[in-house]
Amino acid sequence: MEATAEQRAAMSAICDTFVPGDGLTLPSASALGAVDTVFRLLARSPREADRKQLAMLLGLWDSRFAGLLLGAGPRRFSTLTPQEREQALLRLGDSRLTPVRAIFQALKQAALLAYNVTPGPTGTNPLWKEIGYPPPTGPLREAPPPPLNPLRITEDTTLTCDVVIVGSGAGGGAAAAVLAEAGLDVLVLERGNYYDDRDFGAGELAALEQLYAPGASSAEGQITLVAGSCLGGGTVVNWSTSLPTPDEVRAEWAALGARQFAEDEYGSALAAVRNRLAVTDDRSPLSTRDGVLERGAHALGWEVDALPRNVSDACDAGIECGRCGYGCRLGAKRSVAKTWLVDAATHGAHLIVDADVRAIDVTNARAQGVSAITSTGARIEVRARAVVVAAGAIQTPALLRRSGLRNKNIGAHLRLHPAAAVFGVFDEEIRAWEGALQGRICRRHANLDGEGHGVIYETGPIHPGMGIGFMSWRGADHHRNTMLDLARTAAIGVITRDRDAGVVTIDKSGEPLVRYRLSDRDAAHLHTGITGAASILEAAGARRIFSGHQAGIDYEPGRRGTHADFAATCRAAGYGPGQCALGALHIMGSARMGGSRDSSATDPDGATWEVGNIVVADASCFPTASGVNPMISIEAIAYMNAKRLAGRLI
Repeated sequence: MEATAEQRAAMSAICDTFVPGDGLTLPSASALGAVDTVFRLLARSPREADRKQLAMLLGLWDSRFAGLLLGAGPRRFSTLTPQEREQALLRLGDSRLTPVRAIFQALKQAALLAYNVTPGPTGTNPLWKEIGYPPPTGPLREAPPPPLNPLRITEDTTLTCDVVIVGSGAGGGAAAAVLAEAGLDVLVLERGNYYDDRDFGAGELAALEQLYAPGASSAEGQITLVAGSCLGGGTVVNWSTSLPTPDEVRAEWAALGARQFAEDEYGSALAAVRNRLAVTDDRSPLSTRDGVLERGAHALGWEVDALPRNVSDACDAGIECGRCGYGCRLGAKRSVAKTWLVDAATHGAHLIVDADVRAIDVTNARAQGVSAITSTGARIEVRARAVVVAAGAIQTPALLRRSGLRNKNIGAHLRLHPAAAVFGVFDEEIRAWEGALQGRICRRHANLDGEGHGVIYETGPIHPGMGIGFMSWRGADHHRNTMLDLARTAAIGVITRDRDAGVVTIDKSGEPLVRYRLSDRDAAHLHTGITGAASILEAAGARRIFSGHQAGIDYEPGRRGTHADFAATCRAAGYGPGQCALGALHIMGSARMGGSRDSSATDPDGATWEVGNIVVADASCFPTASGVNPMISIEAIAYMNAKRLAGRLI
């Protein structure tokens, strides 16, 4: 967004309150240039309503009226002392009103993320040096040429094919390969751009702008939504965990009407995916942070398993692997861009980047093609015999709605695997930004209700930018000390298999809007996970343990507080919007497959009930939450649905 001087001044004051620096080695947010980063990242939001709301907030921020709302009396924010400004922000974060807490969380996330990823005038953020975090490496000189050569449309164009695929991630990539290998003329449209080995290594900020969808959260501020947005989608940035759909989940999905989930057809699809991605258990060495999970869980008598990963022998499972969430410089991760899309292109499929599909042309209950637009305004019309929608579980239902489909289940049944983190500070260095992305899993509490709902425990790399999304903020000094401990900090991730669902709708401009509130039942499971993660960290020897609750809940085993106190305080602080930092890295179920149009958005072929030649082939198809990292399940569903579609078209 183009900020006015008044809005920029307000944002500077806000950011400098969150991160004022220390007056010595660490500059303030505005001195570092983080305010410019905030506006750069916010400008990526496609929702005009969000930009207008922010502009209005910043325009009012330094008014006497805002001072009353901030609890500072009829005083302008600019006249408050630094301590008074900090207390004003904390009152927002601790408010009883959900919308007020949501405003605080949005401002906190924007300010802290921007500060931690901004290189600054020298090219190296002083915070990185203080915590021992390495600056961006740049690409490897020996990086090979990219294997794909996608097209970029620069003028209004009309194209014709057999099948047009919307989205090139786990689902779209697998579907493209199957359909192209069947001899069909396939065209893949990707909203993002193409990046390969030689493009990676520029640091967190560049990766967030190039490889991820614009930052967003649910409308209530309950949960931050994270998704890839580039050729290859989330498979380019995910953490390489390659778990198949659990048998009990397959049975549950089959019972909802798509019987093949429990049969050999889906089993064969899972096997084909694992084979193409070279999934292996042999390249999951123990990182220091996974060592914390394993050591603590074993001390409690809890079982820990190695995680299978889709990486080649080129993976170092060390320093490089820890950066892989921002693109693998080594080319070792078997992403869709290294596998299925290469297969598709080899068999004649065409790939187009920078193509935002806005609508499917539906006439007489048949899809005739799609309309897209590029970032420069060029319009793309594609005429096709069938449309495969694989835009992800937020964009897929939005596209179907924009295209006139009205089945009540489109956008419903959204599952997010709500994820939280509990942090442990140790005496020794962990350097959690290094090591195999994910190498271990603990399923101790995976079935808390006898119906397969609960939590799993995994770790993941903690980088200064993305890591703060799971942390609270209780003042500038407190946060700075937390960051200075980052090299000695490990996080146990708590991933909830949510039973209860949210919904995706569209706003007046056709952009998706996610509504999701953690149910009491799922919150109780998450709470078990929070306390379980603390138990693991305590058993592993952490000297300080803290959650992501905005209330700032922590204890020091054997010195200050107890695990029981921690558990009770977490429960009292709650899990409503803005009360505990949550992220959604697994977004599923918003166009689910099933046996009836009354309970599902797509039929057992993955085709929409209203338009038979529109097939969904991504995580939207999941009838319920997968309960494990979903990449393999997405690709298997896409493989299976594409096989069925090919059989109908040939």
